[in-house]
Amino acid sequence: MYVFIGSMGSSLNQLIYPYGVACLSMLKTFYVSDTYNYRIMYFVVGNGNGTVIAGGNGKGINSSQLATPLDLQFDTPSNSILIANCHGNNVIRWSLDASNWTLIADNSTGIGDCPRDVMADPMGNIYIADTENRRIQFYPVGGTNGTTIAGTKSVAGTNASLLISPISVVLDSQLNLIVSDYSNQRVQKFMRY
Repeated sequence: MYVFIGSMGSSLNQLIYPYGVACLSMLKTFYVSDTYNYRIMYFVVGNGNGTVIAGGNGKGINSSQLATPLDLQFDTPSNSILIANCHGNNVIRWSLDASNWTLIADNSTGIGDCPRDVMADPMGNIYIADTENRRIQFYPVGGTNGTTIAGTKSVAGTNASLLISPISVVLDSQLNLIVSDYSNQRVQKFMRY
């Protein structure tokens, strides 16, 4: 094991509190949410310098800026990055050949402040960890409004149907939802929606 990139700063070989990583192992490349440089970086294994592929224009809510990007996922069908843009209070899609993002979800479409994670399934449906609202939101392909599929809006709890701080979501091979419920000290599985 070795350190590939490893110092604090804003140069192309530096990061400030990196959060999410999306790896394309077949291509030996990966993307990193460089959270407090307000950018998404692209790296090729073996090259210590990365390329800014999203953001990098200071913190902000304009469509060419990011505001504390946390988790991300590479979406192969659309050749884009899905970004949980925490302090933008939205989840966005940034096409790799674009200079700005398009909105997937925000307060007007059914998520609260500071979404922490985003995941797409093979059909293109999107799952969002709506942390502050204590739930997981589901956006079907082409849908503009979310549906709660785990947890209950603004209701915290320890029973199996409630969440306190869902911060990460993944899907298993049968598309069941696995949720990391940070403040409940547990990981829960919810059957396929």
